[in-house]
Amino acid sequence: MPNQHRYTDRSSLDAALAETIIVQLNEGIASRGTASLVVSGGSTPKGLFQKLSSAELDWAKVTVLLADERWVPETHADSNSAMVKTLLLQDKATAASWIDYGAGRDDPEREVARVSEILSEIDFFDVVVLGMGADSHTASLFPCSIELLEGLTTTESVLMTQPTTAPHKRITLSKHRLLKTELGIIHLVGDSKLEVFEKATAHADDEIHPISHFAHLEQFALWFAP
Repeated sequence: MPNQHRYTDRSSLDAALAETIIVQLNEGIASRGTASLVVSGGSTPKGLFQKLSSAELDWAKVTVLLADERWVPETHADSNSAMVKTLLLQDKATAASWIDYGAGRDDPEREVARVSEILSEIDFFDVVVLGMGADSHTASLFPCSIELLEGLTTTESVLMTQPTTAPHKRITLSKHRLLKTELGIIHLVGDSKLEVFEKATAHADDEIHPISHFAHLEQFALWFAP
């Protein structure tokens, strides 16, 4: 992978990554009047979210959304939306706009169509932050999911997936939509994650390692700390 940013500790990583994201969002605001930030859930970005929430930025011109979400209501312990609202959309970032996926509602197809319509108004994201699971999945593009091929090949922006190795149905942005970004970030912490990443990305576009579809692209870079 050509672009890598490695730090000795997670605090330094979070600080540098937050600064880079803010610069990119500012560039979007300066050129178009608005900017968009796609984030991922899990425990890895918690420190990053706290750094971003206190950053000086015209947050009222920024739209925030998730790369994917478990199909559970925000009251559920596994809700990434609740975590983003608790850690990121606080302090100065409370002014940001939020794209709600409607997770947990009774009609997933309706929510997919609604979110797709919203995203049709955003040509390119300014920043996409992806994580990676121990099975090399990213967003909710799981190697175990029968929807993986669809997620990697569709030109639609949004789809539902059902992993067999993780709980909950998911709503996720497709590879096609995630690639439409000015700045792509693969945010990893921990040596075990790095080991998985290096094996999974030995070849580009590996059918059983979803993260490999992003790691070799010029607009994506690895940001890592042990």
